[in-house]
Amino acid sequence: MKAAAGGAASVRAVLRGNARRYGMVIALALIVVLFQILTGGLLLQPANVSNLVLQNSYVLILAVGMMLVIITGHIDLSVGSVVAFTGAVSAIMLAEWGLPLLLVLPLSLLVGGLIGAWQGFWVAYVGLPAFIVTLAGMLVFRGLTLLVLGGESVGDLPSSARTLATGFVPGFDVAGVDIVPLALGAAVAALVVAGLRASRARALRHGIRVLPAPAALAVQALAAAAVLALCTAFALHSGIPVVGALLLVLIAGYALFMAATVPGRRVYATGGNPKAAELSGVRTKRTVFWVFVNMGALSALAGLVFTARLNLAAPGAGTMFELDAIAAAFIGGASASGGVGTVVGAVVGALVMGVLNNGMSIIGLGVDWQQAIKGLVLLIAVAFDVLGKKGLLASGLGRLRAALGARGGGGGSSGGDGTGGPEAAEGSGDPARQAGDESGRGTGRGAEVRPTL
Repeated sequence: MKAAAGGAASVRAVLRGNARRYGMVIALALIVVLFQILTGGLLLQPANVSNLVLQNSYVLILAVGMMLVIITGHIDLSVGSVVAFTGAVSAIMLAEWGLPLLLVLPLSLLVGGLIGAWQGFWVAYVGLPAFIVTLAGMLVFRGLTLLVLGGESVGDLPSSARTLATGFVPGFDVAGVDIVPLALGAAVAALVVAGLRASRARALRHGIRVLPAPAALAVQALAAAAVLALCTAFALHSGIPVVGALLLVLIAGYALFMAATVPGRRVYATGGNPKAAELSGVRTKRTVFWVFVNMGALSALAGLVFTARLNLAAPGAGTMFELDAIAAAFIGGASASGGVGTVVGAVVGALVMGVLNNGMSIIGLGVDWQQAIKGLVLLIAVAFDVLGKKGLLASGLGRLRAALGARGGGGGSSGGDGTGGPEAAEGSGDPARQAGDESGRGTGRGAEVRPTL
Protein backbone atom coordinates (compact mmCIF):
# COMPACT_ATOMS: atom_id res chain seq x y z
CA MET A 1 0.00 0.00 0.00
CA LYS A 2 2.82 2.36 0.88
CA ALA A 3 4.51 1.66 -2.44
CA ALA A 4 1.26 2.31 -4.30
CA ALA A 5 0.70 5.54 -2.38
CA GLY A 6 4.27 6.63 -3.07
CA GLY A 7 3.83 5.86 -6.76
CA ALA A 8 0.60 7.85 -6.89
CA ALA A 9 2.29 10.77 -5.14
CA SER A 10 5.15 10.63 -7.65
CA VAL A 11 2.72 10.65 -10.57
CA ARG A 12 0.84 13.63 -9.11
CA ALA A 13 4.07 15.56 -8.55
CA VAL A 14 5.29 14.94 -12.07
CA LEU A 15 1.93 15.89 -13.54
CA ARG A 16 1.94 19.13 -11.53
CA GLY A 17 5.35 20.03 -12.89
CA ASN A 18 4.40 19.19 -16.48
CA ALA A 19 0.73 20.15 -16.56
CA ARG A 20 0.93 22.05 -19.85
CA ARG A 21 2.96 19.30 -21.54
CA TYR A 22 0.67 16.43 -20.58
CA GLY A 23 -2.48 18.52 -20.66
CA MET A 24 -2.22 19.47 -24.31
CA VAL A 25 -1.41 15.92 -25.40
CA ILE A 26 -4.41 14.64 -23.46
CA ALA A 27 -6.54 17.44 -24.91
CA LEU A 28 -5.45 16.49 -28.44
CA ALA A 29 -6.39 12.85 -27.79
CA LEU A 30 -9.78 13.84 -26.42
CA ILE A 31 -10.45 16.15 -29.37
CA VAL A 32 -9.58 13.36 -31.79
CA VAL A 33 -11.89 10.92 -30.00
CA LEU A 34 -14.69 13.50 -29.85
CA PHE A 35 -14.61 14.30 -33.55
CA GLN A 36 -14.12 10.66 -34.48
CA ILE A 37 -17.48 10.05 -32.82
CA LEU A 38 -19.19 13.20 -34.15
CA THR A 39 -18.03 12.55 -37.71
CA GLY A 40 -19.11 8.93 -37.66
CA GLY A 41 -15.56 7.64 -38.02
CA LEU A 42 -14.58 9.91 -40.92
CA LEU A 43 -11.89 11.84 -39.04
CA LEU A 44 -9.44 8.95 -38.82
CA GLN A 45 -10.09 7.53 -42.25
CA PRO A 46 -6.70 7.06 -44.00
CA ALA A 47 -7.58 9.56 -46.75
CA ASN A 48 -8.58 12.21 -44.19
CA VAL A 49 -5.43 11.63 -42.09
CA SER A 50 -3.29 12.32 -45.18
CA ASN A 51 -5.47 15.33 -45.91
CA LEU A 52 -4.89 16.63 -42.38
CA VAL A 53 -1.13 16.59 -42.92
CA LEU A 54 -1.40 18.26 -46.32
CA GLN A 55 -3.83 20.93 -45.11
CA ASN A 56 -1.84 21.88 -42.03
CA SER A 57 1.70 21.54 -43.38
CA TYR A 58 2.27 25.29 -43.60
CA VAL A 59 0.95 25.84 -40.05
CA LEU A 60 3.31 23.17 -38.70
CA ILE A 61 6.27 24.80 -40.46
CA LEU A 62 5.37 28.25 -39.13
CA ALA A 63 4.66 26.93 -35.63
CA VAL A 64 8.18 25.52 -35.31
CA GLY A 65 9.74 28.87 -36.15
CA MET A 66 7.26 30.84 -34.05
CA MET A 67 8.01 28.68 -31.03
CA LEU A 68 11.67 29.73 -31.16
CA VAL A 69 10.69 33.40 -31.49
CA ILE A 70 8.35 33.18 -28.49
CA ILE A 71 10.93 31.30 -26.42
CA THR A 72 13.25 34.30 -26.84
CA GLY A 73 10.47 36.49 -25.45
CA HIS A 74 9.42 38.09 -28.75
CA ILE A 75 6.61 37.77 -31.29
CA ASP A 76 6.36 37.89 -35.08
CA LEU A 77 3.19 39.32 -36.59
CA SER A 78 4.55 39.45 -40.13
CA VAL A 79 4.73 35.76 -41.02
CA GLY A 80 1.44 35.77 -42.94
CA SER A 81 2.59 38.66 -45.14
CA VAL A 82 6.03 37.07 -45.58
CA VAL A 83 4.32 33.83 -46.66
CA ALA A 84 2.34 35.79 -49.25
CA PHE A 85 5.38 37.73 -50.51
CA THR A 86 7.75 34.79 -50.75
CA GLY A 87 5.00 32.66 -52.28
CA ALA A 88 4.44 35.33 -54.93
CA VAL A 89 8.16 35.58 -55.68
CA SER A 90 8.42 31.78 -55.86
CA ALA A 91 5.44 31.56 -58.22
CA ILE A 92 6.94 34.16 -60.55
CA MET A 93 10.27 32.33 -60.63
CA LEU A 94 8.54 29.00 -61.32
CA ALA A 95 5.74 29.99 -63.68
CA GLU A 96 7.06 33.06 -65.49
CA TRP A 97 10.84 32.68 -65.38
CA GLY A 98 10.77 28.91 -65.80
CA LEU A 99 13.36 28.21 -63.10
CA PRO A 100 13.53 24.65 -61.72
CA LEU A 101 12.25 23.91 -58.23
CA LEU A 102 15.71 22.86 -57.02
CA LEU A 103 16.89 26.41 -57.73
CA VAL A 104 13.75 28.22 -56.62
CA LEU A 105 13.70 26.51 -53.21
CA PRO A 106 17.08 27.86 -51.98
CA LEU A 107 16.40 31.25 -53.56
CA SER A 108 13.08 31.47 -51.71
CA LEU A 109 14.75 30.51 -48.44
CA LEU A 110 17.36 33.21 -49.09
CA VAL A 111 14.67 35.85 -49.65
CA GLY A 112 12.91 34.79 -46.44
CA GLY A 113 16.19 34.79 -44.52
CA LEU A 114 16.96 38.32 -45.70
CA ILE A 115 13.52 39.47 -44.58
CA GLY A 116 14.13 37.87 -41.19
CA ALA A 117 17.56 39.53 -41.00
CA TRP A 118 15.98 42.93 -41.73
CA GLN A 119 13.47 42.55 -38.91
CA GLY A 120 15.96 40.87 -36.59
CA PHE A 121 18.34 43.80 -36.98
CA TRP A 122 15.74 46.29 -35.74
CA VAL A 123 14.71 44.05 -32.84
CA ALA A 124 18.10 42.76 -31.69
CA TYR A 125 20.52 45.58 -32.39
CA VAL A 126 18.39 48.72 -32.50
CA GLY A 127 16.20 47.58 -29.62
CA LEU A 128 12.78 48.27 -31.10
CA PRO A 129 9.91 46.14 -29.77
CA ALA A 130 9.33 43.07 -31.92
CA PHE A 131 5.60 43.77 -31.87
CA ILE A 132 6.12 47.11 -33.63
CA VAL A 133 8.80 45.90 -36.02
CA THR A 134 6.83 42.89 -37.19
CA LEU A 135 3.57 44.85 -37.32
CA ALA A 136 5.35 47.21 -39.70
CA GLY A 137 6.66 44.18 -41.58
CA MET A 138 3.14 42.81 -41.88
CA LEU A 139 2.08 45.99 -43.67
CA VAL A 140 5.25 46.39 -45.72
CA PHE A 141 5.35 42.87 -47.13
CA ARG A 142 1.62 42.78 -47.77
CA GLY A 143 2.07 45.91 -49.83
CA LEU A 144 5.09 44.43 -51.62
CA THR A 145 3.04 41.34 -52.43
CA LEU A 146 0.44 43.51 -54.16
CA LEU A 147 3.22 45.35 -55.96
CA VAL A 148 4.97 42.19 -57.16
CA LEU A 149 1.77 40.55 -58.35
CA GLY A 150 0.30 43.75 -59.75
CA GLY A 151 -2.95 42.98 -57.98
CA GLU A 152 -3.38 39.76 -59.99
CA SER A 153 -2.81 36.08 -59.34
CA VAL A 154 -0.04 33.89 -60.76
CA GLY A 155 -0.88 30.24 -61.33
CA ASP A 156 -0.16 27.20 -63.45
CA LEU A 157 2.93 26.12 -61.54
CA PRO A 158 5.06 23.23 -62.82
CA SER A 159 4.29 19.70 -61.67
CA SER A 160 7.49 19.55 -59.58
CA ALA A 161 6.17 22.33 -57.34
CA ARG A 162 2.76 20.69 -56.98
CA THR A 163 4.45 17.42 -56.06
CA LEU A 164 6.19 19.16 -53.15
CA ALA A 165 2.87 20.13 -51.57
CA THR A 166 0.46 17.42 -52.70
CA GLY A 167 2.58 14.50 -53.92
CA PHE A 168 3.51 11.25 -52.20
CA VAL A 169 6.82 9.48 -51.71
CA PRO A 170 7.11 6.47 -54.08
CA GLY A 171 6.34 3.27 -52.21
CA PHE A 172 6.25 -0.48 -52.56
CA ASP A 173 2.81 -2.07 -52.54
CA VAL A 174 2.12 -5.52 -51.15
CA ALA A 175 -1.52 -6.62 -51.39
CA GLY A 176 -2.60 -3.00 -51.77
CA VAL A 177 -0.64 -1.79 -48.73
CA ASP A 178 2.42 0.45 -49.03
CA ILE A 179 5.06 -1.11 -46.78
CA VAL A 180 7.40 1.91 -46.91
CA PRO A 181 5.33 3.92 -44.37
CA LEU A 182 5.13 0.84 -42.13
CA ALA A 183 8.89 0.37 -42.16
CA LEU A 184 9.45 4.07 -41.54
CA GLY A 185 6.87 4.03 -38.75
CA ALA A 186 8.59 1.14 -37.02
CA ALA A 187 11.94 2.94 -37.21
CA VAL A 188 10.52 6.24 -35.95
CA ALA A 189 8.61 4.51 -33.14
CA ALA A 190 11.82 2.78 -32.03
CA LEU A 191 13.66 6.11 -32.04
CA VAL A 192 10.89 7.79 -30.05
CA VAL A 193 10.93 5.05 -27.41
CA ALA A 194 14.74 5.17 -27.25
CA GLY A 195 14.62 8.94 -26.82
CA LEU A 196 12.06 8.73 -24.01
CA ARG A 197 14.09 6.06 -22.25
CA ALA A 198 17.29 8.08 -22.60
CA SER A 199 15.52 11.19 -21.27
CA ARG A 200 14.25 9.25 -18.26
CA ALA A 201 17.68 7.76 -17.56
CA ARG A 202 19.27 11.21 -17.78
CA ALA A 203 16.71 12.64 -15.38
CA LEU A 204 17.35 9.82 -12.90
CA ARG A 205 21.09 10.45 -13.04
CA HIS A 206 20.49 14.08 -12.10
CA GLY A 207 18.08 13.24 -9.29
CA ILE A 208 14.99 14.62 -11.06
CA ARG A 209 11.69 13.03 -10.10
CA VAL A 210 10.28 10.87 -12.90
CA LEU A 211 7.24 8.71 -13.52
CA PRO A 212 7.32 5.21 -12.03
CA ALA A 213 8.54 2.53 -14.41
CA PRO A 214 5.07 1.14 -15.29
CA ALA A 215 3.70 4.61 -16.07
CA ALA A 216 6.81 5.47 -18.11
CA LEU A 217 6.42 2.25 -20.10
CA ALA A 218 2.77 3.11 -20.74
CA VAL A 219 3.75 6.55 -22.08
CA GLN A 220 6.38 5.01 -24.33
CA ALA A 221 3.88 2.45 -25.63
CA LEU A 222 1.29 5.15 -26.35
CA ALA A 223 3.84 7.31 -28.19
CA ALA A 224 4.94 4.36 -30.32
CA ALA A 225 1.31 3.39 -30.99
CA ALA A 226 0.50 6.93 -32.17
CA VAL A 227 3.42 6.91 -34.62
CA LEU A 228 2.50 3.47 -35.93
CA ALA A 229 -1.17 4.43 -36.30
CA LEU A 230 -0.25 7.50 -38.35
CA CYS A 231 2.06 5.54 -40.62
CA THR A 232 -0.54 2.78 -41.00
CA ALA A 233 -3.02 5.38 -42.24
CA PHE A 234 -0.43 6.53 -44.79
CA ALA A 235 0.18 2.93 -45.84
CA LEU A 236 -3.53 2.31 -46.41
CA HIS A 237 -3.96 5.46 -48.50
CA SER A 238 -1.36 6.66 -51.00
CA GLY A 239 1.84 6.49 -48.96
CA ILE A 240 3.83 9.17 -47.17
CA PRO A 241 3.12 12.73 -48.36
CA VAL A 242 6.25 14.47 -49.63
CA VAL A 243 5.56 17.41 -47.36
CA GLY A 244 5.02 14.94 -44.50
CA ALA A 245 8.55 13.59 -44.98
CA LEU A 246 9.81 17.18 -45.05
CA LEU A 247 7.97 17.92 -41.81
CA LEU A 248 9.46 14.84 -40.16
CA VAL A 249 12.97 16.02 -40.96
CA LEU A 250 12.23 19.57 -39.80
CA ILE A 251 10.59 18.55 -36.53
CA ALA A 252 13.29 16.01 -35.65
CA GLY A 253 16.07 18.43 -36.56
CA TYR A 254 14.70 21.38 -34.61
CA ALA A 255 13.78 19.24 -31.60
CA LEU A 256 17.34 17.91 -31.48
CA PHE A 257 18.75 21.40 -31.99
CA MET A 258 16.78 22.88 -29.10
CA ALA A 259 17.30 19.98 -26.69
CA ALA A 260 20.88 18.89 -27.29
CA THR A 261 22.95 21.76 -28.71
CA VAL A 262 24.62 24.81 -27.22
CA PRO A 263 22.88 27.30 -29.57
CA GLY A 264 19.54 25.77 -28.56
CA ARG A 265 20.38 26.28 -24.89
CA ARG A 266 21.25 29.88 -25.69
CA VAL A 267 17.79 30.44 -27.14
CA TYR A 268 16.24 29.30 -23.85
CA ALA A 269 18.69 31.39 -21.85
CA THR A 270 17.97 34.51 -23.89
CA GLY A 271 14.25 34.23 -23.30
CA GLY A 272 14.40 33.04 -19.72
CA ASN A 273 16.66 35.73 -18.29
CA PRO A 274 18.42 37.97 -20.85
CA LYS A 275 20.57 39.86 -18.34
CA ALA A 276 21.79 36.70 -16.62
CA ALA A 277 22.44 35.14 -20.01
CA GLU A 278 24.60 38.09 -21.05
CA LEU A 279 26.56 37.87 -17.80
CA SER A 280 27.06 34.17 -18.54
CA GLY A 281 28.63 34.97 -21.89
CA VAL A 282 25.61 34.41 -24.16
CA ARG A 283 25.41 36.89 -27.02
CA THR A 284 21.71 37.51 -26.67
CA LYS A 285 21.49 40.07 -29.50
CA ARG A 286 23.04 37.70 -31.98
CA THR A 287 20.76 34.88 -30.77
CA VAL A 288 17.64 37.01 -31.27
CA PHE A 289 18.89 38.10 -34.70
CA TRP A 290 19.36 34.54 -35.92
CA VAL A 291 16.03 33.42 -34.49
CA PHE A 292 14.33 36.02 -36.68
CA VAL A 293 16.42 34.96 -39.68
CA ASN A 294 15.25 31.40 -39.05
CA MET A 295 11.63 32.57 -38.83
CA GLY A 296 11.95 34.34 -42.15
CA ALA A 297 13.40 31.27 -43.86
CA LEU A 298 10.67 28.99 -42.49
CA SER A 299 8.04 31.53 -43.58
CA ALA A 300 9.47 31.34 -47.09
CA LEU A 301 9.31 27.54 -47.01
CA ALA A 302 5.69 27.71 -45.81
CA GLY A 303 4.95 30.23 -48.56
CA LEU A 304 6.34 27.93 -51.24
CA VAL A 305 4.41 24.93 -49.87
CA PHE A 306 1.16 26.88 -49.58
CA THR A 307 1.48 28.36 -53.07
CA ALA A 308 2.29 24.97 -54.55
CA ARG A 309 -0.68 23.38 -52.80
CA LEU A 310 -3.07 25.97 -54.24
CA ASN A 311 -1.19 26.04 -57.58
CA LEU A 312 -1.67 29.78 -57.29
CA ALA A 313 -0.06 32.88 -55.78
CA ALA A 314 -2.73 35.42 -54.81
CA PRO A 315 -2.48 38.87 -53.18
CA GLY A 316 -4.60 37.74 -50.23
CA ALA A 317 -2.59 34.61 -49.44
CA GLY A 318 -1.33 34.14 -45.90
CA THR A 319 -4.07 36.14 -44.21
CA MET A 320 -4.26 35.28 -40.49
CA PHE A 321 -1.44 32.72 -40.78
CA GLU A 322 0.47 34.56 -38.08
CA LEU A 323 -2.37 34.00 -35.65
CA ASP A 324 -2.50 30.29 -36.46
CA ALA A 325 1.22 29.98 -35.77
CA ILE A 326 1.08 32.02 -32.56
CA ALA A 327 -1.94 30.04 -31.34
CA ALA A 328 -0.19 26.74 -32.08
CA ALA A 329 2.86 27.83 -30.08
CA PHE A 330 0.90 28.99 -27.04
CA ILE A 331 -1.45 26.01 -27.06
CA GLY A 332 1.64 23.81 -27.32
CA GLY A 333 3.12 25.13 -24.07
CA ALA A 334 5.00 28.33 -24.90
CA SER A 335 5.04 30.99 -22.21
CA ALA A 336 4.25 34.62 -22.94
CA SER A 337 7.17 35.64 -20.72
CA GLY A 338 9.67 33.60 -22.77
CA GLY A 339 12.14 30.88 -21.87
CA VAL A 340 9.65 28.00 -21.99
CA GLY A 341 8.45 25.81 -24.86
CA THR A 342 9.39 22.84 -27.02
CA VAL A 343 9.27 22.09 -30.73
CA VAL A 344 7.15 18.99 -30.10
CA GLY A 345 4.76 21.16 -28.10
CA ALA A 346 4.38 23.50 -31.08
CA VAL A 347 3.55 20.50 -33.26
CA VAL A 348 0.94 19.33 -30.74
CA GLY A 349 -0.57 22.82 -30.67
CA ALA A 350 -0.72 22.97 -34.47
CA LEU A 351 -2.37 19.54 -34.56
CA VAL A 352 -4.96 20.67 -32.00
CA MET A 353 -5.88 23.59 -34.26
CA GLY A 354 -5.77 21.40 -37.38
CA VAL A 355 -8.01 18.68 -35.95
CA LEU A 356 -10.46 21.32 -34.70
CA ASN A 357 -10.60 22.92 -38.16
CA ASN A 358 -10.98 19.60 -39.96
CA GLY A 359 -13.47 18.09 -37.54
CA MET A 360 -15.69 21.16 -37.41
CA SER A 361 -15.67 21.39 -41.21
CA ILE A 362 -16.69 17.74 -41.59
CA ILE A 363 -19.66 18.11 -39.25
CA GLY A 364 -20.71 21.28 -41.09
CA LEU A 365 -20.10 23.82 -38.33
CA GLY A 366 -20.18 27.38 -39.62
CA VAL A 367 -17.06 29.53 -39.94
CA ASP A 368 -18.42 31.88 -37.27
CA TRP A 369 -18.56 29.11 -34.68
CA GLN A 370 -15.20 27.72 -35.81
CA GLN A 371 -13.48 31.05 -35.17
CA ALA A 372 -15.17 31.46 -31.79
CA ILE A 373 -14.22 27.98 -30.63
CA LYS A 374 -10.59 28.34 -31.72
CA GLY A 375 -10.39 31.66 -29.89
CA LEU A 376 -11.72 30.08 -26.69
CA VAL A 377 -9.23 27.21 -26.97
CA LEU A 378 -6.37 29.71 -27.23
CA LEU A 379 -7.67 31.74 -24.29
CA ILE A 380 -8.02 28.65 -22.09
CA ALA A 381 -4.52 27.44 -22.99
CA VAL A 382 -2.87 30.74 -22.07
CA ALA A 383 -4.99 31.12 -18.92
CA PHE A 384 -3.92 27.62 -17.89
CA ASP A 385 -0.28 28.70 -18.18
CA VAL A 386 -0.72 31.97 -16.27
CA LEU A 387 -2.82 30.48 -13.48
CA GLY A 388 -0.39 27.59 -13.13
CA LYS A 389 2.53 29.98 -12.66
CA LYS A 390 0.67 31.98 -10.04
CA GLY A 391 -0.23 28.84 -8.14
CA LEU A 392 -3.95 29.61 -8.43
CA LEU A 393 -4.64 26.41 -10.34
CA ALA A 394 -3.01 24.22 -7.69
CA SER A 395 -4.63 26.08 -4.79
CA GLY A 396 -8.04 25.77 -6.45
CA LEU A 397 -7.56 22.05 -6.90
CA GLY A 398 -6.44 21.82 -3.29
CA ARG A 399 -9.56 23.57 -2.04
CA LEU A 400 -11.73 21.34 -4.19
CA ARG A 401 -10.01 18.25 -2.84
CA ALA A 402 -10.35 19.45 0.75
CA ALA A 403 -14.06 20.14 0.22
CA LEU A 404 -14.62 16.71 -1.26
CA GLY A 405 -12.69 15.12 1.61
CA ALA A 406 -14.70 16.99 4.23
CA ARG A 407 -17.95 16.02 2.53
CA GLY A 408 -16.81 12.40 2.55
CA GLY A 409 -16.56 12.39 6.35
CA GLY A 410 -12.99 13.50 6.95
CA GLY A 411 -11.33 10.29 5.79
CA GLY A 412 -10.07 11.85 2.59
CA SER A 413 -9.13 15.25 3.97
CA SER A 414 -5.68 14.22 5.07
CA GLY A 415 -4.33 14.49 1.53
CA GLY A 416 -3.88 10.76 1.03
CA ASP A 417 -0.09 10.92 0.69
CA GLY A 418 0.82 12.40 4.03
CA THR A 419 1.83 15.75 2.60
CA GLY A 420 -1.33 17.70 3.33
CA GLY A 421 -2.70 17.64 -0.21
CA PRO A 422 -1.74 19.54 -3.30
CA GLU A 423 -1.44 22.84 -1.47
CA ALA A 424 1.25 21.47 0.82
CA ALA A 425 2.92 19.73 -2.04
CA GLU A 426 2.95 22.92 -4.01
CA GLY A 427 4.22 24.84 -1.03
CA SER A 428 7.06 22.42 -0.33
CA GLY A 429 8.07 21.23 -3.76
CA ASP A 430 7.27 23.91 -6.29
CA PRO A 431 9.24 26.83 -4.82
CA ALA A 432 12.40 24.76 -5.07
CA ARG A 433 11.51 23.75 -8.58
CA GLN A 434 10.69 27.36 -9.48
CA ALA A 435 13.99 28.49 -8.02
CA GLY A 436 15.69 25.86 -10.10
CA ASP A 437 13.80 27.10 -13.13
CA GLU A 438 14.88 30.69 -12.51
CA SER A 439 18.52 29.80 -11.97
CA GLY A 440 18.35 27.41 -14.89
CA ARG A 441 17.04 30.11 -17.16
CA GLY A 442 20.18 32.07 -16.58
CA THR A 443 22.19 29.19 -17.96
CA GLY A 444 19.84 28.31 -20.76
CA ARG A 445 18.09 25.45 -18.96
CA GLY A 446 14.92 27.15 -17.75
CA ALA A 447 12.63 24.94 -19.79
CA GLU A 448 14.34 21.71 -18.81
CA VAL A 449 14.70 21.89 -15.01
CA ARG A 450 11.44 20.08 -14.42
CA PRO A 451 10.29 16.48 -13.91
CA THR A 452 10.38 14.42 -17.05
CA LEU A 453 9.48 10.92 -18.14
